[in-house]
Amino acid sequence: MKHEELSNSTIFPLGQKVEANFSGDAYLKMVFTDEKPLNTSIGNVTFAPGSRNNWHSHKVGQVLLVTGGEGWYQEEGKAAQLIKKGDVVNIPPNVKHWHGATKDSWFVHLAMTPGETEWLEPVDDEWFNKLSPVSKDQKRFIKRKAVCKTK
Repeated sequence: MKHEELSNSTIFPLGQKVEANFSGDAYLKMVFTDEKPLNTSIGNVTFAPGSRNNWHSHKVGQVLLVTGGEGWYQEEGKAAQLIKKGDVVNIPPNVKHWHGATKDSWFVHLAMTPGETEWLEPVDDEWFNKLSPVSKDQKRFIKRKAVCKTK
């Protein structure tokens, strides 16, 4: 998603720039913080291309509702997954992970976060810069190869 398309895909205002626990330009607009009825905060997070948050975990878990652009989500020990508008990511409690924009797209999500967040180290820049989306053909090949795996 290009910057000029950003205003057409956002539901909530951009919010304030976030400095701590993020690399690059990211913005947060809290849209819900009441304890009742859900006892969960909901924040609209907007990431400029290439920006992302640090590794972190949530004591109760987190749900991401992607509302615009393309981004990455990765759990520790697993491959990064490309996520796009319309995707929902259900993050279990105490799972170390990070999320943020791809190098070429703005990325917007609503983060539903009950409980506390434990912030950890930044995502390595050199490693992040090597990420690239997997094409549909590559996904089919990877899937077929996994199914056809011989002993």
